[in-house]
Amino acid sequence: MPEISLFGGIRITMYYSDHNPPHFHAQYGDFKALVDIQHGYVIKGALPSRQLKYVLAWCEMHQDELMQNWELAKNTQPLNKIAPLM
Repeated sequence: MPEISLFGGIRITMYYSDHNPPHFHAQYGDFKALVDIQHGYVIKGALPSRQLKYVLAWCEMHQDELMQNWELAKNTQPLNKIAPLM
């Protein structure tokens, strides 16, 4: 599972050939969440409130890049790193 960004102790990853809807995985310590790229909400799991705010803000800022990575992942191509929030 390639890491595409890391900020504030939050690791952002995507799986190759993952299921729809387009999403990414966010992990902070023992907390894990799947975040919908297009709508900016948690599909499954949870993060602490502060980290969730960071992740959702980052998602909004990088939505186009995340969707590009989603398409790359679907085609099992290397993913691009995305700038961290901080």
